[in-house]
Amino acid sequence: MPLVSRKGVLAIAAVIDVALNARSRPVSAKALAARHKLPPRHLEPVLQALVRDGILKGIRGPHGGYAVARDFREITAEDILRAAGTAEENGDAPLPTSILVDSVVHPALLEAERSFSSALGLINVADMARQAEALK
Repeated sequence: MPLVSRKGVLAIAAVIDVALNARSRPVSAKALAARHKLPPRHLEPVLQALVRDGILKGIRGPHGGYAVARDFREITAEDILRAAGTAEENGDAPLPTSILVDSVVHPALLEAERSFSSALGLINVADMARQAEALK
């Protein structure tokens, strides 16, 4: 049961990619899109949402692009997904495909989905009905 949207996966992959590749100079949207086999127009709304939320910073100019805005340890997947949720949806956008997405992002999200599914398995209707009754 996939819990993370396409743009959420893309946002997480983009932040990791920028964290890995922006050490000496910012990462351009074009380079990022090429590494994830996406047209840049699909990536730009997600990148802008990440900038608005202070996860990435946009750097203008001929050698501009994106860099991580704060310490890596302070940025959680939840922060990234919350920011991605504010990005304009591009309904016809393909899923990002890259070794980073396939080997890092998807396995991490699969584990989170398993944990969430296990937690849901502990919630039953009887318990919720009892809580609802207590509200009366």
